[in-house]
Amino acid sequence: MVPLLAPIRAQQGLSHSVTPVLNRFSSSGIVSAPPRLVVRRDPFTSGTRHRKVGFMKIGIIGAGNIGGNLTRRLTALGHDVSVANSRGPETLEALAAETGATAVPSTQAARGARIVVVTVPLKAVPDLPSGLLEGAADDAVVIDTGNYYPQQRDGRIAAIEDGLTESRWTERQIGHPVVKAFNGTYAQDILDNGLPQGTPGRQALPVAGDDPAAKQAVRDLIEELGFDTVDAGGLDESWRQQPGTPVYGNRGDAETIAKALTEASPERTAEWRA
Repeated sequence: MVPLLAPIRAQQGLSHSVTPVLNRFSSSGIVSAPPRLVVRRDPFTSGTRHRKVGFMKIGIIGAGNIGGNLTRRLTALGHDVSVANSRGPETLEALAAETGATAVPSTQAARGARIVVVTVPLKAVPDLPSGLLEGAADDAVVIDTGNYYPQQRDGRIAAIEDGLTESRWTERQIGHPVVKAFNGTYAQDILDNGLPQGTPGRQALPVAGDDPAAKQAVRDLIEELGFDTVDAGGLDESWRQQPGTPVYGNRGDAETIAKALTEASPERTAEWRA
């Protein structure tokens, strides 16, 4: 989830008209393109070609700025996206019509999904429905985009105030390992800043997680979106990309992001404490 209001300034989504693509999916959530399928050009990156990770079923839980723009980009790249929010699928009809994504109840967003993105305010995480990930692929990867904003939105969360990383707290709430990514990314950058691999100055995103395979799956997806990635370590090291750190909201390239991660402090500044 982007820095709440950019860090803490609000991110605005753009409206784009996208024709849906229909794909066939296996139980693992990854498939090859159907016969005669013409994969449309990604309108958000001027048709530049990025490495494909294979057509996947992806569930997005939360349709705010980050969730909405990930829905736009991932459908444009040909993935089968189900998107949900707390208010019900009828409130997502416009986004579904725009992108070709399927609006579903939050209890159905993960069904068959190889990747699930949880992009809701931290204060809302405990209220997510039980069985949120039931029916997901056996090796489903969960991306957590969340940030803790105690003064601005979330109120006090004692475990985080006591030093638990934000994504470790989220992981315990949903009962499934997570990979932390996109939390310091401006939502508009997801639409505007993707570039081909090897482009000088290409924007890089930090990615933290404990499972190397899961983390690599997220890094591959981010690469497909047009960004480099930097391995930010395990989830207990993910404080390095939390609000108030040098990497938070940083649009730098891989070298810049790697340096910013090393300069982070685990101590929260007053602005980011309850």
